[in-house]
Amino acid sequence: MSIGEAVSGVFTHMLHAIDLRDWQAVRDAFADHVDIDYSSLFGAPAATVSSDEHVGGWRSFGGAFDATQHLTGPFVTSEREGAVLGSTSVRAYHRIAGAPGGDTWIVAGLYHVRFVHRRAGWRIIGLTLKVTYQDGNLDLPRIAQARAAAPMPIHATP
Repeated sequence: MSIGEAVSGVFTHMLHAIDLRDWQAVRDAFADHVDIDYSSLFGAPAATVSSDEHVGGWRSFGGAFDATQHLTGPFVTSEREGAVLGSTSVRAYHRIAGAPGGDTWIVAGLYHVRFVHRRAGWRIIGLTLKVTYQDGNLDLPRIAQARAAAPMPIHATP
């Protein structure tokens, strides 16, 4: 397997794990710290964060949707200074059934990903999303954030 195929597999598996809500598999795709830049989507500045913190945020926010689906195009790679760089187009579908204004929010863009090789294999050390456009219910992120912040119901056991 080529390096390009290996890192593409890590990234694709990570996105599938998000859609399957397999948060340990998502975490396993990252090194201990990751440079994150979602400024083109949410406006927050780029930052270096612990991967545990990053995946925890995704778990809270992403888990608040009824379903997500991440579709990517061909993955193009290059090597530079001991790291592998990859990029791919993405369409990310997010769904909350019955949401006021529509069930679906779509984000289309380009991911730029940096990888480094560790003993356990290739890991993501940088992730930048450049949004091309958004479509659908643009209020869905706010609804998901409110859902994520709501306390979980306590169920009595018999």
